[in-house]
Amino acid sequence: MNAFRPALSALLLAVMLAAAPVAAAPPERVLVFTKTAKFRHDAIPVAVTTLQRLVVDEGMAADHTEDAGAFTPENLARYRVVVFASTTGDVLDETQQAALEGFVRKGGGFIGVHAAADTEYDWPWYGQLVGAYFQNHPPGLQSTQVQPERDGKPLGPRWPITDELYNYRANPRGQVRVIATVDEREYDGGTMGADHPIAWCHAFDGGRSWYTGLGHEAAVYANPHVIAHLVRGLRYAAGRADDC
Repeated sequence: MNAFRPALSALLLAVMLAAAPVAAAPPERVLVFTKTAKFRHDAIPVAVTTLQRLVVDEGMAADHTEDAGAFTPENLARYRVVVFASTTGDVLDETQQAALEGFVRKGGGFIGVHAAADTEYDWPWYGQLVGAYFQNHPPGLQSTQVQPERDGKPLGPRWPITDELYNYRANPRGQVRVIATVDEREYDGGTMGADHPIAWCHAFDGGRSWYTGLGHEAAVYANPHVIAHLVRGLRYAAGRADDC
């Protein structure tokens, strides 16, 4: 009878291990970064709250910081996506820049919102990551239509937007996948002509980048079209969808 005891003990242990609850994997994390060194947008608190809610709705966890010291290889390794939400000017030093480059090269996702394009003009890698640098904008808030697109063709109906509409130093089409344009015929001060991209995405340097020029005005973050737009960007940057 003693000969059966080891086998019985092993069987009981296997049953106990099979019945033990499996610890849930920790949720993927998103870092929302809003440091500004130049103009500061009044809509930043609303942008942060909105982004945090969308992240949680996607089953992820969100942290917010304005501390550039968060940009270390060890800390960024905790995150799936980094969001620059209306950052402006020179916000990272060279060591912190290297940490973000390493994060993206290891497959990390990046989202740029509005003034993310008005950031880090002396860091060429960042300009390529975002896709285009801010040039200027027409005075005040103006209204136009956003045309979603895929591969240069309209994707669904246009939708209205009232916001600060950026002109960019160069048209990023050809370097990125443009996903939305705005119609300059419907407002004053556009300088990019008939093809004015306002949102785009691309695979870049081992990771994924998604950018939208919308987001100057707090009311924009209550627009259901903008919410859907941001959700698609989040899913793309996090590697949960290939269609951005």
